[in-house]
Amino acid sequence: MVQCETSPQGSKYNRDLIITVTLNPAVDQNISADQLVFEDRAYILDSFESAGGRGINASRVIHSFGGKTLAVAFSGGDSGTHFESLLRSYGFPSEFVPMKNPIRHNLSITDKQGLSVKLNERGPQLAASEVKAIEEAIVKRLPKAKWLMLCGSVPPGVPNDFYSRLIVAAKEHGVSTLLDTDSDPLTLSIEAGPTVVTPNQPEAERLLGRALLTRSHFVEAAQRIRDMGAENVVLSLGARGAMGCTEDRVYEVIPPRVDAVCPIGAGDAMAAAFTWAMMKGKAFYDSLRWGVAAGTASAMLPGISFANLEQTKAMYKRVEVKPIV
Repeated sequence: MVQCETSPQGSKYNRDLIITVTLNPAVDQNISADQLVFEDRAYILDSFESAGGRGINASRVIHSFGGKTLAVAFSGGDSGTHFESLLRSYGFPSEFVPMKNPIRHNLSITDKQGLSVKLNERGPQLAASEVKAIEEAIVKRLPKAKWLMLCGSVPPGVPNDFYSRLIVAAKEHGVSTLLDTDSDPLTLSIEAGPTVVTPNQPEAERLLGRALLTRSHFVEAAQRIRDMGAENVVLSLGARGAMGCTEDRVYEVIPPRVDAVCPIGAGDAMAAAFTWAMMKGKAFYDSLRWGVAAGTASAMLPGISFANLEQTKAMYKRVEVKPIV
């Protein structure tokens, strides 16, 4: 049985909806400390909880930009009840698919120098019936959507080709897809031909089985990943920006140098802002610029925080896009 918190019915959701999928959500404990060092004490400056998961973070950014989004996620146990309460406070529609086991807890620690540590639980075991339920919930919503964002890790019990099945279903409904995952689910799902795939540098290195160290490595990697089946590639490079690869062009997107306070979640902000811009009809290279602007501006904020539209607009003016191939 699917529990719908806010049902996105009505003409206002007519093909202007971005659905985010979070198979492995979490209650995130976010701690800010004065320093992160070995063999010495540190003091907690601030601590708060948030509803976590790449898809949840993406919906938060899209909603703050004025976009229409629906977050579909699993929920279970006492931690799931708390997760749902946190998610409701963000103000966008959400749909919870119940599961027997409780959702996970994650821990993020950042200090004033910009160092960070993120510790994630693997996630609960899911039954085949639960996997089927969330697949049905997502497919049911596709006729109202323009974009489907498949975000984050796949918990135990979910087949590695699950995202691949959703990409195929989205194509049948004329829905564009963004794939943001890692390891086997990334490898298998690229072959289904997502509209765009957004690996970060470590994920791309695992996918290709090689280290990526130079600019030429990044260009080659983006092209190779596209050759694996994706229509377009956004290779996220952290403080170095991103490489974007389309059928006939590679773009380098260069952010300004900034003092990063907490880079955790910046990649989620980038994927969300990119999708929001594509939804608004902006060109691929310009959507890349918006994505890098949002990721860079978010990294300048304390804790796991996301830049709003005004902060992103200010950063957008400072981001450079270069066609290089």
